[in-house]
Amino acid sequence: MISAIVYDVGHVEHFTIDSEADLTAAREAPGTTWVRVSAPTLDEQRQIADAFGLHPLELEDIRDDVRPKTEEFDGHTFVLVKTVALERGETTFEEEVRTQPVGLFVGDDWLVTVSIEDERIPAVSDVWQSVENQEGRTLKQGPDFAAYRVIDRVVSEYFALLDTVGDTIEEIEELILSTPDETLIEDLNAVRRDLLSFRKVVWPMREAVGTLARGDAEGVRETTEKYYRDVYDHLVEIVDLTETYRDLTRGTRDIYLNVVSQSTNEVMKRLTVVATIFIPLTFVVGVYGMNFGDHATNLPELTWPYAYPAVVVGMALVTGILLVYFRTEGWI
Repeated sequence: MISAIVYDVGHVEHFTIDSEADLTAAREAPGTTWVRVSAPTLDEQRQIADAFGLHPLELEDIRDDVRPKTEEFDGHTFVLVKTVALERGETTFEEEVRTQPVGLFVGDDWLVTVSIEDERIPAVSDVWQSVENQEGRTLKQGPDFAAYRVIDRVVSEYFALLDTVGDTIEEIEELILSTPDETLIEDLNAVRRDLLSFRKVVWPMREAVGTLARGDAEGVRETTEKYYRDVYDHLVEIVDLTETYRDLTRGTRDIYLNVVSQSTNEVMKRLTVVATIFIPLTFVVGVYGMNFGDHATNLPELTWPYAYPAVVVGMALVTGILLVYFRTEGWI
């Protein structure tokens, strides 16, 4: 599907696109032309390429979902960015990082945005809506500023995703400290995978925006470079946060191992205390459980009528003394 608007200060005009001639008319109209393409057919891709002089490799990069990048072509600058979102996946994990490529082609007075999937991308649709409503400074600026607005919106979604991941890590850590469970490690590993997938998007995205911020792209005017530098600073912060959260997941895993180890030690300590208490009792009953000769003097205590109660009382006394000692030492 192809949509087109031509805008200027105080003026926004919609164009119906049914053929390449309509695209050419929209491009040649006075003002800034923005063509939005979503889920294009092969014929629509050909029309876009012919009308704006796009190289087939650019559209192929969007279809193949390659890493974000910025490249210079004759008459325009090609920027490939990726939106991210946490969505329920087909694997065992509850949510996974899903990406969607968006191609931006920035010319002298025109902008083309292309998304392969047939979905409304907020980063594009929100800025498009603001232009339609004649809101903000986009109408006063060129196509490079509109591209900046889209990219800035994409980067804002990165912050939202990291906030969700950070809350998840905190929740897992609290559960580990209160009720450690093996399923929490599975959840933590899922978060680590999400961060790894996200990292593969953010690092090349920073390089792509850095090219725009340094003024290396001909399609970006000097007055707009400062806006891209602001986005670049955000991406540097996002990269740092991503690495910080990866460290937090490792630290949370260590906390889990320490909690489990401590719990195991507590169990072993209690078992050791019980075993220690029964050692002297086992010795006593072992001695009295021996087979002696027929003569009673082989074990003098056998001739005493109160020997059995005395042995029981003595064993109880030994047990009590050991319990008091262990309690004093803080072992139980």
